[in-house]
Amino acid sequence: MSFVTDTFGTGIGALVAMFAGLYLASLVVLFTTGLAMTALNGRHPDRKIQKRQPTHDAIRDIKSSTIQLLITSCCLSVGLYFQMRGWTLFAPVALSWWSVPLFFVISLMLHDTWFYWGHRILHTKLFYRFHKPHHMTVTPTVWSNDAGSSVDTFFAHSYYALVLLVVPMPPLVFLGHRLFDQVSAAIGHCGYEHFASPSARKPWPLLCTLYHDQHHQYFVYNYANYFSFWDRLCGTIHPTYDKRVEGFEALYAGKQDQSQ
Repeated sequence: MSFVTDTFGTGIGALVAMFAGLYLASLVVLFTTGLAMTALNGRHPDRKIQKRQPTHDAIRDIKSSTIQLLITSCCLSVGLYFQMRGWTLFAPVALSWWSVPLFFVISLMLHDTWFYWGHRILHTKLFYRFHKPHHMTVTPTVWSNDAGSSVDTFFAHSYYALVLLVVPMPPLVFLGHRLFDQVSAAIGHCGYEHFASPSARKPWPLLCTLYHDQHHQYFVYNYANYFSFWDRLCGTIHPTYDKRVEGFEALYAGKQDQSQ
């Protein structure tokens, strides 16, 4: 942030510089994560979640993602710009051993709540037309995470434009959350299960790739982003999720036994 203010001040130039830098960084993360997960999937074809093969065009998804990341970067830039100008309820807390993990977890929980209820709204009859382009990928791939409509993207990522108005989050924590969000969501769309573990099923609240894959497959389950709290509380978790996670754990264990 100091580099931006030192170079561009606090005027419109700073906002444009932040937007350009964040958009470029988002593209780097998009392709780095996509290529890494594609390589990992190729090494473990047995971990494919759905038997159905993807029927959509990866190039189309990549083109759509590059457009939608413009909106995400705009939301990020606006949130940081408001904080930089002091147009927030509270000044950001300084980085420390306690503020980093505390605000990171707080932001994850707030965004998960924002995402869950926004996602539920997008599945209503009034708004589903905006979410439908993303659901054209019944069998998701690592390139389909950011693909969709602009309204869909804004529903999920307007959080980044607004949260700093009321939460005194250090900007580096804010950016760290966004990096985690983009990478974890790409993994969540990759179509292969590499991270099943006891912590990804009941009674633990964490998730693995299967969670969002089932949302694309069945449409009316597993709306959350990082945790299963809201889906379990509201009865929208897929009834086979926990058992299927156990099945992937058994698959991992069997492969390890064969290699010994």
